[in-house]
Amino acid sequence: MYPLSEIGGLNLAARGLEIPTDQIFNPRATCLLDGICRVNGCTGSFVSANGLIITNHHCAYGAIQSASTTEHDYLANGFQAQTYNQEISATGYTVRITEAYSDISDKVLSAVTPSMSFLERTKAIERRRKELEKEAETNHAGMRAEVAEMFAGKTYVLFLYTYLKDVRLVFAPPASVGNFGGEVDNWEWPRHTGDFSFMRAYTAPDGSSADYSTNNVPYKPKRFIQVASQGADEGDFVFILGYPGRTARHKTASFLDYEEQIRLPYIARLYAWQIATLEAAGKDDRAVALKLASQIRSLANVEKRARGQLKGLDRAAIATMRKRQEAELQKFIDSDPARQAKYGTTLKEIDAVYKELTQSSDFELNIENLQSASRTLAIAFTLVDAAHERIKEDLEREAAYMDRNFDQTAKTLQLTVQDLHVPVDKIILTGMLERLAKVPGAVQLPALSGLINDADSVAPKASALLEHTRLNDWAFVEKCLKMTPFELVESQEPVLKLMTALYPTYLKLRQRGKERAGQLDKSYGELVEVKQQFMSQSFIPDANATLRMTFGRIRSYSPEDGVIKTPITTLKGVIDKTTGEDPFITPQRIRDLYAAKDFGPFVHKKLGQVPVAILYDTDTTGGNSGSPVLNARGQLVGVNFDRAFEATINDFAWNASYSRSIGVDIRYCLWITGKVYGAEHLLKEMGVSQ
Repeated sequence: MYPLSEIGGLNLAARGLEIPTDQIFNPRATCLLDGICRVNGCTGSFVSANGLIITNHHCAYGAIQSASTTEHDYLANGFQAQTYNQEISATGYTVRITEAYSDISDKVLSAVTPSMSFLERTKAIERRRKELEKEAETNHAGMRAEVAEMFAGKTYVLFLYTYLKDVRLVFAPPASVGNFGGEVDNWEWPRHTGDFSFMRAYTAPDGSSADYSTNNVPYKPKRFIQVASQGADEGDFVFILGYPGRTARHKTASFLDYEEQIRLPYIARLYAWQIATLEAAGKDDRAVALKLASQIRSLANVEKRARGQLKGLDRAAIATMRKRQEAELQKFIDSDPARQAKYGTTLKEIDAVYKELTQSSDFELNIENLQSASRTLAIAFTLVDAAHERIKEDLEREAAYMDRNFDQTAKTLQLTVQDLHVPVDKIILTGMLERLAKVPGAVQLPALSGLINDADSVAPKASALLEHTRLNDWAFVEKCLKMTPFELVESQEPVLKLMTALYPTYLKLRQRGKERAGQLDKSYGELVEVKQQFMSQSFIPDANATLRMTFGRIRSYSPEDGVIKTPITTLKGVIDKTTGEDPFITPQRIRDLYAAKDFGPFVHKKLGQVPVAILYDTDTTGGNSGSPVLNARGQLVGVNFDRAFEATINDFAWNASYSRSIGVDIRYCLWITGKVYGAEHLLKEMGVSQ
């Protein structure tokens, strides 16, 4: 996952690229990167001069779900707007386009002194980053600035973004297409999912960023990506531009042990229980199912990824391999007195942090998930946290509550309130409290002891706590966002009283987290330095939600002995998988067109079918969802949406033999949009003829 600064030195022409690299990224001229955007936590591509964006169905899922009702069920039936006026506001969505970047490591680290404690170090760096972001936004009116840590505790880059706040839903296929195969096929190959949707970005009439307004006009990108309706074929060179989330390839074996033995098993178990609970609640009530749909989708994705990562960590023995590497590194450190003096205890210091995390995991994981698993408590935590943070000086606040971020925090909170279903949240809260009742540190907390000291009374007490809550009423919650801590308690809302009592515990956890971050940043910075000396090479920094490039080819793979999986699936596979029962339902119009072999110009010439999904050996992770899959000429041939199950451990290590990413073939997107659902106007807007 190469940062922008590395693209020029990759000799991409020798690997198959047919355009100059300065057409991909050029800070002095319009380039492909001007057509790439970040859509909330995903990636998207502008595919027309009028701000039309293609991204994943699962990335637009929140907007589709939010707009759906039992009368207008866009999740089940799909959505399309024939005109700009029919496009639906995607509340809580933002679009960002990278405009510039600069290395500011020296400026950030100038805030650190040798005498600082680990907590002081973290706070000093946090404040300096905020100062530099605020300064950059003052100097570049209308833009968004963010400082990204590239190598922990060592290098920092300031990114400038165009930041668009009016985003609208344009077209989404029904979930039977956009999520065909559901969680059965999630993280699997072969795949037959039409995971794509279209959105559009808007600006004020003068081109400036603006909140939603009927007076706004479609955004005019500097560059949009040309759609290659002929698609791609096996063996073709492809590259991806996008915003991969987080990887941990420079972390130590002790980190991997913590993940493999503690955190990932916990997440897999907890999320599986939550998913089952939420699905049961919506089984016979479509209105409830719609409320819970986004939450279930998000939980299911993480739960299956956790299981895949556990399987991959065990099978590839990554922790064992890293321990061997670290033993060799320690020998190298100890072989020189100067190195030994500077780096001799670095690995031990990192190990100590993860040992402490392991020892405190029972309490910390459960208390943290108490306020995230229960939506009511999540809302209460944001309100109490905001009340305490908003009375501070702006630069002293947690980032979510700074003036520059607070509107977005409020919009996100509004969506949480909108999706809160109190009856199911009673069950979730009860389950979390029952878990905490088995944790000694939790039982001793005065705020919780009355709720969990008697196992038989946990459920009725949890139910009573939420029985008359007003945290499912946005008008009340919006008022609370403007209250002081004292006023929140005086509101007589029971959940706010509970969270106020718990808040000191969460503050301690936050402070301890910052202390650990300070220690790890310092130690990981040292580790990168000495590893570079040991290996005589520089490294690519872990993904951190900043713009990256990766490249490869459309390739088959062999996940197990005697099995070869080819890299292109087709519409025939969709029909073959169709059972008529969820998640393998195919709309009748698709089956009719398949029977008539009405594929239009979107047929794969060798396979004689509409291609559905493609497999390639690029390097992707979460955040690359929606990333454009581009051919050697920089044209759009697919939309990335997943990885193979064996590649879920990409976050920890990448390997050419098993790391494969999955995208929906652009021909399937075009066939579904134009031929199946009649949105020819969108194909025309993209310059595609039928």
